[in-house]
Amino acid sequence: MTSTINGGISFWYADDGIPAPREPLPGDATADVCIVGGGYTGLWTAYYLKKAVPFLNITVLEAKFCGYGASGRNGGWLYNGIAGRDRYARLHGHDAAVRLQQAMNDTVAEVVRIAAEENIDADIHQGGVLEVAHNPAQLTRLKNFHAAEIAFGEKDRELYGARETADRVRVAGAVGSTWTPHGARLHPVKLLKGLATAVEALGVTIHESTPVTEIKPKHAITPYGTVRAPYVLRCTEGFTASLAHQRRTWLPMNSSMIATAPLPDDVWSQIGWSGRETLGDMAHAYMYAQRTADNRIALGGRGIPYRYGSRTDNDGTTQAATVDALRTVLTRLFPQLAGTDITHAWSGVLGVPRDWCATVTLDRSTGLGWAGGYVGSGVATTNLAARTLRDLIQQDSGQSGPTELTALPWVNHKVRKWEPEPFRWLGVHTLYAAYRTADRHELTAHTTRTSRIATLADRISGRH
Repeated sequence: MTSTINGGISFWYADDGIPAPREPLPGDATADVCIVGGGYTGLWTAYYLKKAVPFLNITVLEAKFCGYGASGRNGGWLYNGIAGRDRYARLHGHDAAVRLQQAMNDTVAEVVRIAAEENIDADIHQGGVLEVAHNPAQLTRLKNFHAAEIAFGEKDRELYGARETADRVRVAGAVGSTWTPHGARLHPVKLLKGLATAVEALGVTIHESTPVTEIKPKHAITPYGTVRAPYVLRCTEGFTASLAHQRRTWLPMNSSMIATAPLPDDVWSQIGWSGRETLGDMAHAYMYAQRTADNRIALGGRGIPYRYGSRTDNDGTTQAATVDALRTVLTRLFPQLAGTDITHAWSGVLGVPRDWCATVTLDRSTGLGWAGGYVGSGVATTNLAARTLRDLIQQDSGQSGPTELTALPWVNHKVRKWEPEPFRWLGVHTLYAAYRTADRHELTAHTTRTSRIATLADRISGRH
């Protein structure tokens, strides 16, 4: 049996290699726009701004290297989910939320289009997203979810029974599923590297190994010097808590993944999955998976959900208990994979606002902007956020007026801060213990009703 490579950032970097380092900031500097964070949000924002206004002097500051955070560790789901849509419907009306959802549907195609235009080979396969139910309670939630998505304008979504589900992917015990065409599998690091190359080719300056310690109006402060710019954009997602005065802004939620060895053709003939859909489920502590370009299964879910004091890990090392738990999920879905080598395990953090709503903001009085709080659906949402930041800056600087994107309901949404410690740590760990308990109860109770434990946890957490 092959030993598991644990950490090392992620399987995606083990597969494609750590990039050659870029130079850190050499000293004090000026720019028209300074972007803090070299992940998808920061790089997409630099890309679209520079495309729209080629004479802009744009500087990106990255603490480690581009894609070190969630952009280089995620499950490679390019899909149309967005955190907070239901809350935005309650706050701004159903039609506003429908516009937001339509923008997300279009964003999947936009990322695919830009990747092709920039010759970025990111192993993109547009197989859609298949989400399965394993028990009666999950099937009830799945049908409700399917109906809600159609109500928000997704008319091309399909609902399947057990047999139709197996025709796509033979998930053990699946009793139904829902599928949307608005999704694709990709290699997140190949996309990230290609985007960074495209951004530099446009004339954007990227400084790596340059941690920003504090953001103030017109200032991004680092140990090597300060970048002064009329616009300073915070694009730091799960690492936001490392900035001065931002400890309680977004909670860095941990998510962990494993990857199998490449599976032989005879195993794939048993599993199916020829459409290479991204695969999820309707559990409260849900899983997400993809069939990679080299025929592995990469699968993720929650391990230790949160570290005390909003701390983040260094290299993605994952506890053995979490690796074992994810292996159990894998073999529950596909029993024929018992004993299959798990070659890689890793973890990363995603940004969670207190109300679980993704946001895009530009404070016109200070020039400070930010985007994030994607709660795990950032591969596509970062692109929509970047185009929205572009439009907000162009509007603020008088280069254009309001656009369809600046009118979306997530723009300038205000979120209260998370509770101080130890309440933050206790709350998150209690919440996920409740979700795991609810999943176990639903698995054995054979009821069509969602566990009351999960319903209460949703209400307390602010997720619904």
